[in-house]
Amino acid sequence: MPNLMSVDTTRPNPVTPEPGRRIVAVGTISRQSGRTTTVRATEAGVTGTIRPTGGAR
Repeated sequence: MPNLMSVDTTRPNPVTPEPGRRIVAVGTISRQSGRTTTVRATEAGVTGTIRPTGGAR
């Protein structure tokens, strides 16, 4: 799983928030070995799921 605190090197010019604004959530979705993993991190905490790829929600 990727490090949530890592720098996004896919953007040539990283986005800088406007003064007074902040990021309130970050998330990732990965699909490997027939499983879909989702992770969401907010100020309140971290949640996530692991499901079979293509499985019912």
